[in-house]
Amino acid sequence: MKHEMLRNIDAVIFDMDGSLVDSMWMWRSIDIEYLGRYGIPLPENLQADIEGMSFGETALYFKEHFPIPDSVEGIMQTWNRMAWDKYCYEVPLKEGIPEFLRGCRDNGILLGIATSNSRELAENVAQVHQLRDFFTSIVTGSDVERGKPAPDIYLKAAEALNVSPAGCLVFEDIAAGILAGKNAGMRVCAVADAYSEYDADRKRKLADYYIDNFFHLF
Repeated sequence: MKHEMLRNIDAVIFDMDGSLVDSMWMWRSIDIEYLGRYGIPLPENLQADIEGMSFGETALYFKEHFPIPDSVEGIMQTWNRMAWDKYCYEVPLKEGIPEFLRGCRDNGILLGIATSNSRELAENVAQVHQLRDFFTSIVTGSDVERGKPAPDIYLKAAEALNVSPAGCLVFEDIAAGILAGKNAGMRVCAVADAYSEYDADRKRKLADYYIDNFFHLF
């Protein structure tokens, strides 16, 4: 029996970090380590300032706001290297994801990923967790002009899946992503995540649905 949120849904589109995989903690640790190389402490407001930005937009923010000698491209390459081992060995899928993906596939619901992360890391995550057979398309922040909360990435994902935005359900863990899905005219389910627990009430208000895990959705 499908959960009510899946009625009349043609495609499910996942944000990746914090929604599909439990990885938001990792990026804070990478920010601390990377800035620490240049003797820069992690600003308290950094995570809020970069929320929803694409990989490239975040690298540009770092270049413009911190005394870092690396180029924007160099920053992204360093982050890719730092993140890869963690994604391989330390980042699990969110609870209930394997069962939910099988349920979508068995019920003819298309699956896509719309992530602000780099394509290299998105493809690597899909490979590590053997997800590529489930997902028809992966759209990244580099494929669109504007990052979340603009709707660009979710509209692009719907286009790649060849479905109407109104027939899409988005899973997102942060407010900027929830707004991006809503701005695209899609239904949005907020996903609980320790990283954004401080914003849980706002997430509930912005989204159509809220879940703690992906169990029992079929």
